[in-house]
Amino acid sequence: MKNLIQIIEDDKSVKKLLEIAFKEFEFEFISSENKKNALLMFLSHNPNLLVVDLGLPDGDGKDLIKQIREISKVPIIVLTARHDEKEIIAALDVGADDYITKPFSVNELLARIRANLRRIANVEIESANRFICDELELDIVSRDIFLKKEKLKLTPIEYELLKYFMLHANKTLTHKQILQEVWGTAYQNEMPYLRTYVNTLRKKIEENSTRPKYIKTESGIGYRFSF
Repeated sequence: MKNLIQIIEDDKSVKKLLEIAFKEFEFEFISSENKKNALLMFLSHNPNLLVVDLGLPDGDGKDLIKQIREISKVPIIVLTARHDEKEIIAALDVGADDYITKPFSVNELLARIRANLRRIANVEIESANRFICDELELDIVSRDIFLKKEKLKLTPIEYELLKYFMLHANKTLTHKQILQEVWGTAYQNEMPYLRTYVNTLRKKIEENSTRPKYIKTESGIGYRFSF
């Protein structure tokens, strides 16, 4: 069964480009040009992934993302002409999973779409308490994480941080989101603290910590756990 992607974009040239690309790669798609129709279409079609522009004619795309997040965990990729980091972080904080700024590479967008679909479909779940991401395996009951079947020696905070990354694989996470979820709201501005732990984790799970395979830096935004 083909994945259904919902395009929410009022620029006709961008929308046409996306439709051509999705046809070529055998994605089914539906299109909306404003917030109101987008929400109605989402509720009636239940798409597998959304591509959302922020500058919609009847309001900000962030408001639509917030509405959808209240009822669904569907992957949402923001496609925007807004390059300001604060705008991107705000979109991620209200529930977007990823972002790409215009002008954009169609191949990069398709790669991000496939990664997000993989996140919800291909993270192997052996039971409700065991998750596998590539060569890393998380056992929530025993609070252990294994790399190539060997148990990692992790501090409690390192475990919580790596668990959070694994459970949100292929999703762009802001510094604030990570700090709040792993350390609590009192630490939400402690970016040097987070950076130290990420560097330590990379040394434990990456073959080359200076060119990480798993924990990727999203400059000025946060991190992405890729597999």
